[in-house]
Amino acid sequence: MRIAFIGLGNMGGPMANNLARAGYELALFDLDSNKVEAVQAAGAAAANQAILAAATAAEAASGADIAFTSLPNPKIIEAVALSDEGILGALPRGAVWIDLSTNNLECESRIRAAAAAREIDFLDAPVTGGIEGAAAGTLMIMVGGDAQVFARCKPILEKIGNRVMHLGPHGAGYVAKIAQVVLCYLNSVALSEALMLGVKGGVPAHIMLGIIQGSTGASYVADRYGPAILDGSYDPGFALGLAHKDMALTLELARSVGATLPMCEQVEAIYKKAVDQYGFHQNHLMAVKLLEEQNGTFLRSA
Repeated sequence: MRIAFIGLGNMGGPMANNLARAGYELALFDLDSNKVEAVQAAGAAAANQAILAAATAAEAASGADIAFTSLPNPKIIEAVALSDEGILGALPRGAVWIDLSTNNLECESRIRAAAAAREIDFLDAPVTGGIEGAAAGTLMIMVGGDAQVFARCKPILEKIGNRVMHLGPHGAGYVAKIAQVVLCYLNSVALSEALMLGVKGGVPAHIMLGIIQGSTGASYVADRYGPAILDGSYDPGFALGLAHKDMALTLELARSVGATLPMCEQVEAIYKKAVDQYGFHQNHLMAVKLLEEQNGTFLRSA
């Protein structure tokens, strides 16, 4: 079986590494050739096999049984699918395209229709679990699409995740991913406000964080991101602009399904302001810095 993998960023690269270690024949494409070379090196070391570096997404997809994409946003997903150098014009009839990205339902409808017109099966299969889960192969994979296509692909998906779930029809995976990931950003803002209240009232930041971690406010966000606020690193594992992209997708989804989400609207505005002020590529918890500057207080360990 030949697999194409397009998009080798913080999540895509480790996922492709795990497929290489599992012995699959891979064809890779990323705009950054260094990322392709890193996966090639990992695959050669683990499975003693050659991994093709393609010049375009279409070249990677040519002759592939399955194409994986892990891409930043709907505009890029659609371009990789439908452009002259895109994958849908190159994949053979009967191939499967599995999109691991976070995407909206409008884009999903267009790309799925284009895939179907070319007799290519499509699964939306976004992932969660962070870069640590991507490296360890312990991601949760939320899949929407035909149940029989899912059943055929599940053994391969299990090489990159240990919780692979078929949620229902096309789009269900995208919906579930957006609905759960939004909590990360809401919780990050809520955590920073709770810490700020404690610190401004005289409780040292590290003690306040420990109290939160041992209380009903305990969460993955407090455990994973609290220390990155207190040491001033703001967590380099994810970009601020990508966090805002997820929040914007949340509001797009809310409009699509007729949901009113006032907290999400407020948090999206915070992340947008942070991107405007600090830049797209800054660390995602830089959104917390807005609150610190408003209060004239930086949340730091003693």
